[in-house]
Amino acid sequence: MMLNKFKRAIKKEVVIYILMLFALTILMHSDILTHPLLRFEMMNDKENYTHPLLYTLIIYLPFLVIRKLLDFIIGLFDKR
Repeated sequence: MMLNKFKRAIKKEVVIYILMLFALTILMHSDILTHPLLRFEMMNDKENYTHPLLYTLIIYLPFLVIRKLLDFIIGLFDKR
C-alpha cells in the first residue's frame, strides 16, 4: 500500500515536470510550434541538450517546495 502511494506521487510529479517543460518550451521558443525541426537542428548544432531540463528544474523546485509546505500547513488544520 505504501509503495503504491509512493509510485503514484512520483508519477504525479513527473507529469507536472513534463507539463512544465512543454509550457516553458512553448513560452521561450514559440517557433517550435511552427518549425519544430529547425528548432531541434539549432539545439543540435549548439549542443545544448540539457538547458531545457535545467531551466525547468529551476522553476519546478520552488513550486514543489511551496506545494509541499501548503500540504503540510493544510494537514495541520485538517480535522480527522
